[in-house]
Amino acid sequence: MEEGEEVVSDKTLLIEDLYVNVQKEETLAISKNLCHENGVSAETDSDRTSGDDGRLESDDNDPIHPQIPGWFAEHSPLWPGQAHFMKVEKILFQGKSQYQSMMVFQSSAYGKVFVLDGALQLTEKDECAYQEMITHLPLCSLPNPQKVLLIGGGDGGILREISRHSSVLHIDICEIDMMLIDVYKEFFPDIAIGYEDSRVNLHVMDGSKFLTSAQRGTYDAIIVDAFDPIWQGHEIFEGSFLKLVREALRPGGIMCIQAESLWFPSLSIPKLIANCRHIFKGSVSYAWTLVPSYPSGTIGFMLCSTEEPCDVDFTHPINPIDNVDANNHHGVARGPLNFYNSEVHSAAFCLPSFAIARNDD
Repeated sequence: MEEGEEVVSDKTLLIEDLYVNVQKEETLAISKNLCHENGVSAETDSDRTSGDDGRLESDDNDPIHPQIPGWFAEHSPLWPGQAHFMKVEKILFQGKSQYQSMMVFQSSAYGKVFVLDGALQLTEKDECAYQEMITHLPLCSLPNPQKVLLIGGGDGGILREISRHSSVLHIDICEIDMMLIDVYKEFFPDIAIGYEDSRVNLHVMDGSKFLTSAQRGTYDAIIVDAFDPIWQGHEIFEGSFLKLVREALRPGGIMCIQAESLWFPSLSIPKLIANCRHIFKGSVSYAWTLVPSYPSGTIGFMLCSTEEPCDVDFTHPINPIDNVDANNHHGVARGPLNFYNSEVHSAAFCLPSFAIARNDD
């Protein structure tokens, strides 16, 4: 155990033997013999019950494709007529917390991959594109960010990127699932390294409840990586969550939230834009970036500022960090930026013609 690491009493990860002991309502044990001769299990913990021996029993909803053994398959009615496949070399972890199912596997092309409730969350190969953009788009648009709140982002990658900003004095993170944090620390240490920053304060609780009790005008920036805004009817679209975020921001503060890909016209981006403009009153912009492992290969972000003291020009970073060298500040990150720079920052707000037309509707 690393010095300063939090001891979690209700769960123990024995990764070397691929066993999981979750001392909550039940014990789930996953042994090495889940893997077939090619190192790939056809079983997952999603939508399964635990057998008498503690092993998770498979069913027809397995994310390892039943007709193409050894391949992870991700598909959804949100992007009909297509599926995303990834070659699995070996399943490293499967487990279920009180909130969600998790799987970690070694892929042949993207390094280690984390899957949550059957949906791909990140890969070692391209996580930098998402983590760096959702962090530095807002923080580089502020002249001197000092206090930052992260809602979700339990993998620690956004914390890692926030740590690059030496002006930041205090970082709060709300993550509801402690088991998720532990799994990331064990299997993705270069991402979860963000928790090693002494400025980080972890709150294991629901982000909405944390915002309800937060003092008004507290944060310079709030980054939301807690849920998919693509699902219609989620509380984010009702405006209550966004209002809590606005109230927790100081005048001129910025929120950045994942906003999905413009390539999916049936999704809720126009509604999110309209809600943000109505609630925040200040500057509102949509940005996008390339993440090859995500559906459509792209992902978007909404950036919103409160209306005072002045509008924010998100397209031109006023607090650039891409001119650092090996001797400069990288926070707890193990090296310089891999994806973000000032040119990429500005280009992220350049939208294709079809997206401009849709957003103007």
